[in-house]
Amino acid sequence: MWRSLWRSIDRFSLQHFKYVVTELQQIKVVNKQNRDAVIDLLQSIVEIVTYGDRQDPLIFECFMEYQVLAEFVRVLNLSSSARIETPLLQYLSIMIQNMDSEHAIYYCLSNGYINNIIAHQYNFDAGDLALYYVSFLRAVSSKINKDTLCLLVKVHGDVASSFPLYTEALKFAQHPEKMIQTAIRALTLNIYNVSDDMVYQFVTTPPASKYFSDLVYSLREQCLHLDALVHSTEENCTHKKNNEIFLETDKIIDDLYYFKDILSVGESRLSRVVTQNLLSLLIFPLLLPLLQFGDSKGSFNISAVTSLYIVSRLLQVVGGKHLVNAVAGLLLYHYLTICQRDATNGDTVGSSGGASDLLCSLNDKNIKEHCLLEAGGAEEININYLLEHLNEYTSSNSHFDGRPRCDSMHIERIGIFTYMFSDNHSISLASLFLLLTIAENKDLELFPASLIGISQSQELTNNCESAFPTVDGSILVRLMPQIIEALLKVLASQPPVSPPIQWHTGWFLRKLLLCRGNMLTNNDIHLFNTSYEQSRECLKKELDGCWFDHIPDVITHEWGSCKKALEQQSQSKDPFFPLELAVYQQTIDGSSASYLAWQRMVDAVKVFILHLQLKAFIFTGGLPEKLSLKSLSNSDSGKTYSTDISAASFGSDVSLGSGVPCRIAFSHAGVRDIYLIPVAKGISGKLILAEKHPFRSQRGVVIAIAPLAGLSPKIDEDHPTWLHLRIREFDPKFLTAKGKQSKVSNPAVDGRWTLGFPSAKACETARLLILEEASKQRSFVESILAPLLQDDYVENMLDSQGD
Repeated sequence: MWRSLWRSIDRFSLQHFKYVVTELQQIKVVNKQNRDAVIDLLQSIVEIVTYGDRQDPLIFECFMEYQVLAEFVRVLNLSSSARIETPLLQYLSIMIQNMDSEHAIYYCLSNGYINNIIAHQYNFDAGDLALYYVSFLRAVSSKINKDTLCLLVKVHGDVASSFPLYTEALKFAQHPEKMIQTAIRALTLNIYNVSDDMVYQFVTTPPASKYFSDLVYSLREQCLHLDALVHSTEENCTHKKNNEIFLETDKIIDDLYYFKDILSVGESRLSRVVTQNLLSLLIFPLLLPLLQFGDSKGSFNISAVTSLYIVSRLLQVVGGKHLVNAVAGLLLYHYLTICQRDATNGDTVGSSGGASDLLCSLNDKNIKEHCLLEAGGAEEININYLLEHLNEYTSSNSHFDGRPRCDSMHIERIGIFTYMFSDNHSISLASLFLLLTIAENKDLELFPASLIGISQSQELTNNCESAFPTVDGSILVRLMPQIIEALLKVLASQPPVSPPIQWHTGWFLRKLLLCRGNMLTNNDIHLFNTSYEQSRECLKKELDGCWFDHIPDVITHEWGSCKKALEQQSQSKDPFFPLELAVYQQTIDGSSASYLAWQRMVDAVKVFILHLQLKAFIFTGGLPEKLSLKSLSNSDSGKTYSTDISAASFGSDVSLGSGVPCRIAFSHAGVRDIYLIPVAKGISGKLILAEKHPFRSQRGVVIAIAPLAGLSPKIDEDHPTWLHLRIREFDPKFLTAKGKQSKVSNPAVDGRWTLGFPSAKACETARLLILEEASKQRSFVESILAPLLQDDYVENMLDSQGD
């Protein structure tokens, strides 16, 4: 007996496994007294089974022989305490996830044990039980395949009558916990990716198919919430508001990618039900009121800019020929109808008649066929809902009475073109982006891309004919003069629009000019020159700002970024910019805070660089690779020192010969007698505070340094011997460390120094000395920028690079 106690127990042995299972079988009730012991038994069983699945087949044979899963179900039914249910589900999840043997997986999913555990009545109000339950469901779904999925489905005749894994999981589809939502979506995709005809029939038939409409309704609510954020009048800073909008768009994009994943399964019934719900519950209600197609039932109140953003993002993320062609047909229905009726009445556009023939063939029947998923599913897509409103609107609207003409002036007053020529710049750019998104989409089949104006088969090049075929009926080519003029008016508007709007407008302008061969009218050139002059004046104003010393570096840094942005084929994977433009406010104009002044300076630089590069493209057809600025040499500003004070750092030994004696009070060091020494050398400038050396009367030790630019010295009105200085605490270096600007959530507050002088005259002398040195520093910066601000800078730069 004693020898057996000394013998160590192999906890992964078959003998120990039988012992643990026997102990579990003897449990007749689960209560507070034996709860911990039961949990230990469950844990031991799972550990041994997981080990045996890989190392000892006899253990799993014993697992099947003793019907251990049935014991788990029995224990689950013995206790309603979540403190048992949670660990039991956790251990089962671990066991299933770690099973590699197909034989073991097949056994666990058979006999109905897993379905009994899934269907058990849990109290999800207690603790984290819901999270562990959903994790268990996901673990089960990760092990299903074409051979095992049928084990979890109850069949009546040839039809699936019950599928607990799926239906119970969907109860958590709208759970507020993000981890649970993600797990449910992974679970459903695991099921959809198993090619089982019976399951496809089950999930696409009511009541299970309601899941897809619920998803779209949830997405609609998110769109409404996003729109409310975009147009909220709450007094919160723009940066905070943009963050809230960005987070909300992230949620919407997550949903769109989930729809894309479902459609990527490639099952026709699944694709049909998803596409039908997206079209009838989201896309049509978004676009019908946007395009003013009469009284649209089922539409919801959402602004144009948010609607345009959502549709653009949906086409980019979800895509697919059915959605793309349905949206294209809806957006261009006005144009097609007008031109078709012109052609029918004999008022052909152009001499060839090719475009007219094409438009004549694009009737309601063709639109309907292209928008349907497949011939057998016509009755399942509510396309008639769309066509009824289109026909009703076109028959009653004055735009379609008599013999309407298919000319540019008429087209710009209808449909999507109403927004393209809107005075609201965010709406105008958003609608143009949407039209370009459709035109460049590879799934566009309803009509040739040349009808819109962009070839699908070739990327944009400098060749106008290959990039934008100028065939009769090409919408963008027809409207190009008006579109370009509208974009130039945005750039030349007074007061100037926000920098983000100007940047996106510049991108659109260059993209369209690629097709037109830079053929601008005199009015276009006048508008651009007006805009260019405005951008130059804004940059000149920054030479009087507190960041003038950083302008050359920012110009050099931003040149490449702007060039890259202008030349990219797509404006952005995420057309978030219309929403940014809608909420953008000029909150930084006139602000004295150095961080906001930095933003204003950088914006002015970006806008000026944009105009320089557009000017190079418009008037010379080229885009300079590099920027040529005068060397940022730190040549002497005119004043010599026995020691190079401009290179001084904290603790350095400097000469006090040029310093002005004064006093300053530090919070921890009290009042100290110091010398004020402003010094400018080249582009750099510093204000040095030095304390007299205890043993050398003409020398001092540097105790503080501040940038000379931005000091803004002011004499106190009530105390003429006090001089107030503003110190830039914000350090912009990290913003350009990785080659791009980043956001700053909590920029440092500007510092304040107050210096006391023996007399008012000494105080005024110190103020003038600071302004004098700052003026020398500014003059050097101006000398660097002078060639850049000349009218012929672009031509000279391109000539020098050509040489």
